[in-house]
Amino acid sequence: MTTYTVCPVPAPVLAALPAEDDAGNPAAPCPDPEGGAPLRCCLRRSAPGERIALVSYAPLRRWAARTGARPGAYDEQEPVFVHAAGCPGPFDRALPFTDAHRVLRRYSARGHILGGELVSEDFPAALARAFAGPEVAFVQVRAVEHGCFLYEVRQG
Repeated sequence: MTTYTVCPVPAPVLAALPAEDDAGNPAAPCPDPEGGAPLRCCLRRSAPGERIALVSYAPLRRWAARTGARPGAYDEQEPVFVHAAGCPGPFDRALPFTDAHRVLRRYSARGHILGGELVSEDFPAALARAFAGPEVAFVQVRAVEHGCFLYEVRQG
């Protein structure tokens, strides 16, 4: 059985985003009155009244800076919700946010998009298909309604 590693926004990045996000803007923290925002730092939905921030995040750009990849035009900034002040990270490494339609987007080690799949059910089978090719380095899970980045998945 294949195992997967679910990768939220990394803690060092999370610490830096409130001061200046990947679009160069400071965060504007606020309480989430209704709750339910998909937090990319701990991979759960916010609770009513929890203090969060909507920030611009460039996951592929940050990955490329660490690996030396050159994604070129595939680089994107995404609006993501995170805790406004610190986060202990995920409590569980299970696949979160799989209760709705999602897009699995496959990337090569160069940071280029290899394709994607709309997933409405049997998320584990779709993830296995996404990693079927040897050229797939990682997969991004994205929301369908806005196309936003939710988290990254790696094999192992």
